[in-house]
Amino acid sequence: MSTATYVLLAAPSGGAKVTVVFIIGLVIAGALVWAVRIGMRVMDREPDRPRADEQPHLPATGAVREEREMREPDEIPLNDDGSPRLMPYELHHSGSRRGEDQKRRRWLPGSSGAFGSGGPGHV
Repeated sequence: MSTATYVLLAAPSGGAKVTVVFIIGLVIAGALVWAVRIGMRVMDREPDRPRADEQPHLPATGAVREEREMREPDEIPLNDDGSPRLMPYELHHSGSRRGEDQKRRRWLPGSSGAFGSGGPGHV
């Protein structure tokens, strides 16, 4: 058998093409309907949405405000033998502490804003 024979056998006739495309369309439509039904079953098993009276409310004192403070890093203390290695239980919960100076640092005229900003830097 030659390649031309295989091509003729593989190519369906005009009516067969329409039938094959119609069957493929039915399969795809059936799969979509099945997926929607499965999704509806899953949604039916989920708990109901909370009602308006179950929604969270502001506290009686009002909204919580942001608090700003300047922090300073805590230095890790050296061990008795001078080695810097500490175990996690030897450290306290915070890596910083409230700074003595609570004045916010501001940009100074004549100083650079950041690396590569084109300014002359600190003069």
